[in-house]
Amino acid sequence: MLSVLEDDSLYEFIGGVPPSLKELRSRYERFLAGSESDNETWFNWIVRPAKDSGAIGSLQATIVRTNEGRSVAEVSWIIGTRWQKQGFASEAARALVRWLRARGVVEVCAHIDACHRASAVVAGRAGLQSTAEQRDGEIIWRTN
Repeated sequence: MLSVLEDDSLYEFIGGVPPSLKELRSRYERFLAGSESDNETWFNWIVRPAKDSGAIGSLQATIVRTNEGRSVAEVSWIIGTRWQKQGFASEAARALVRWLRARGVVEVCAHIDACHRASAVVAGRAGLQSTAEQRDGEIIWRTN
């Protein structure tokens, strides 16, 4: 994943800089440890094309069980620059939403920068719709 995440342009809308190997290892260790909340579960996947075993990106989902007993999820995706505009993000995001729905998640949402057209397209293809809600300059996209 280090080579996938090395392009500065990936951080134009999400902020940050490419991680060092040490930072990436630390991040993945935190992912493996999981959430400290009993009501929250983290899922993280590496995206690989079917014909190749090399990593091209990642997906994340945080599932929260509400006080009403509903499961809702926040999702995100990142695909390395070399593999963008080939449908990988859309295919992965659709698969992620289907996976979450099959596990009883009633609502899926993503936070997308208002200027990030490519991520908006991916969200739409995954069945999310733009809402009027905004948080920290990002538009909230949700499933019905």
